[in-house]
Amino acid sequence: MTRPVVLCTLPMHPSGDALLAGIADIVVAPDTQADTFRRMVGDADYLLVRNHLPADLLDRPHRLKGIVRNGTGLDMIPVAAATAQGVPVANVPGANAQAVAEYVVGSLLHAARQFGAIDRSLHDTDWGTARALSGATFEWSGKTIGIVGVGDIGRRVARICHDGLGMNVLGYQPNATDLPDYVEAVSLEDLLARSDAVTLHCPLTDQTRHMITLDRLKTMKPSAWLVNAARGEVVDELALAEALNAGVIAGAAIDVYANQPLRRDHPLLTAHNAVLTPHVAALTEESSVKMSEGAARQLVQLIRGERPTFLVNPETWEGAAARQHAREAAA
Repeated sequence: MTRPVVLCTLPMHPSGDALLAGIADIVVAPDTQADTFRRMVGDADYLLVRNHLPADLLDRPHRLKGIVRNGTGLDMIPVAAATAQGVPVANVPGANAQAVAEYVVGSLLHAARQFGAIDRSLHDTDWGTARALSGATFEWSGKTIGIVGVGDIGRRVARICHDGLGMNVLGYQPNATDLPDYVEAVSLEDLLARSDAVTLHCPLTDQTRHMITLDRLKTMKPSAWLVNAARGEVVDELALAEALNAGVIAGAAIDVYANQPLRRDHPLLTAHNAVLTPHVAALTEESSVKMSEGAARQLVQLIRGERPTFLVNPETWEGAAARQHAREAAA
């Protein structure tokens, strides 16, 4: 019997490869261009997704029996099109939650203690000049963090900031239920106005796209910091660059962008107090293992005709299972 082909948009951790090696042929796309995915999808039985798929990918002939996200965010996958065609989609919720939470807290500490500026000064000038920069540093204890999206990641950030740093915690979560007792549920407007730091952990939807506009940035404290490790399009990036340069807010730590890789003339690259990283908040050795092994296990489930643990479009499963049984009978 011919082994199924798993097309990976990027390589996964070797531990994930090891789980699949005995039952599937793993093919890694040579690049992340949309046309490359379009060209290769027809020869794949399953997709392992670590990059945005083109919205029209499933419009062309294919034999896909499942799509698995090597991570959490589903905006990278045309889920509606997959569902309409009866293709099961699964993800790995929570696998990178600790990594992202630690990135957020690290960003806050970097902002407060000015590690980067002090390090550069000590390298480039002298002890006294570098030490003098400590006069502009501050502590987060007693200050307020606002968390937009109090899900798995947001709750971890809340716990670390409350228990570890002694911060007050505000949370904005539509239809919020069962929040930790130390998280005060508030409106988005109240959260922006009262917070000393705002961190975004909401999915990208029609409702959250450009949620953070220039007008909303102007309601924040001039001393406040914004952290975005969710999705780039949640923030109006041009508005953020304008706000940073005008001193509307004190600074921002940004890990995600509307278009990636970030183009070299992007306004955020020259914005005042913009700490930028290339979409690495979720990437640690530990999280890479969790995501890849979790995704690989669900691919194994799909290949064996078993319902994946984190199926996101369950309405496809009855038809997918029936087709799998028919293939097995024919073999």
